[in-house]
Amino acid sequence: MSTVLETEEHQALRAAVAALGKRYGREYSTALARKGEHPRELWSEAGKLGYLGVNLPEEYGGGGGGMAELSIVLEELGAAGSPLLMMVVSPAICGTVIARFGTETQKQQWLPGLSDGTLSMSFGITEPDAGSNSHRITTTARRDGEEWVLTGRKVFISGVDTSDATLVVGRTEDARSGRLKPCLFIVPRDTPGFERTVIDMELHAAEKQFELVLDEVRLPADALVGGDTSGADAGLLQLFAGLNPERIMGAAFAIGMGRYALEQAVEYAKTRTVWKGAPIGSHQAIAHPLAQAHIELELARLMMQKAAKLYDDGDDAGAGEAANMAKYAAAEACVKAVDQAVHTLGGNGLTREYGLASLVTAARVSRIAPVSREMILNYVSHQTLGLPKSY
Repeated sequence: MSTVLETEEHQALRAAVAALGKRYGREYSTALARKGEHPRELWSEAGKLGYLGVNLPEEYGGGGGGMAELSIVLEELGAAGSPLLMMVVSPAICGTVIARFGTETQKQQWLPGLSDGTLSMSFGITEPDAGSNSHRITTTARRDGEEWVLTGRKVFISGVDTSDATLVVGRTEDARSGRLKPCLFIVPRDTPGFERTVIDMELHAAEKQFELVLDEVRLPADALVGGDTSGADAGLLQLFAGLNPERIMGAAFAIGMGRYALEQAVEYAKTRTVWKGAPIGSHQAIAHPLAQAHIELELARLMMQKAAKLYDDGDDAGAGEAANMAKYAAAEACVKAVDQAVHTLGGNGLTREYGLASLVTAARVSRIAPVSREMILNYVSHQTLGLPKSY
């Protein structure tokens, strides 16, 4: 794919990560997915090479880059058939929030490990009765002396069993207004009262999904991101600081998956012959849909690059619009690319040998998570076009 908008450093990063991804490849990822095992070897090597923390501050062991660099890493691993889903969560959401808003102690405790992959963190926001409406979150935190006490439930939280902690979104009562306001807490994995249950998913993935129950979970005062002096609106700012990178990385994940599927289809179409000795790729009915899939992936990547640039430049408002659009465009392009790839291979597209059939479900997830395409359309129609709010 074209890298015309990228610096030489970005192109070098892309090439290096692509080489790492190809050494592991699709067979590595699918084998672990069938067994439900975390890709520890790839995660560890990517961390040692500096790829996992490329967006985090240099003074804490990171690469000093931003979402532009981190999205390149995830996209190229996905294009090689070996994506790391927890990159969306651990360095992108949690690492970003702690780097921007954490206390000095929190930064020193977590950022070096998040940077080199020796530590990882999950993100707990989704609740059974809240869905996409973050204003309906019912997980609450109250002060009890020097401690915080958390109570609530979360669902579809990725990788909790392999993460050292979960960044949990809850709500505290504002002493001045009496209203509940968002807040983020770092909850170590083995904290008493912090229970997890695996959700039985039809989709086979290396990263398991969990339901979490927080039953009077007691945390020290410094578990609150930013501390008690972080300001009345700190939790809301922290939340949105994490959600924009989540959408950018969701786009990178989808684009990488779409590129992988498209590459398999193109190679197959170049060599598969059925009629008169000509490869099937010479027929427009095969060639044109693949060309269209390539175009749509390229367009989605451009929007992702725009979103990353705006976010890295500190334009949170502009990044919010672009990140949502990028995630929408990437998900649609991914679904179409995967579908066309399977269709191009025919029956072979459903065999384990070619590794495409499992992507049909995985690609569909990109339309749903971390935010549905309908909620993105709501956002654009209301925030961008100024139309009346429908919800």
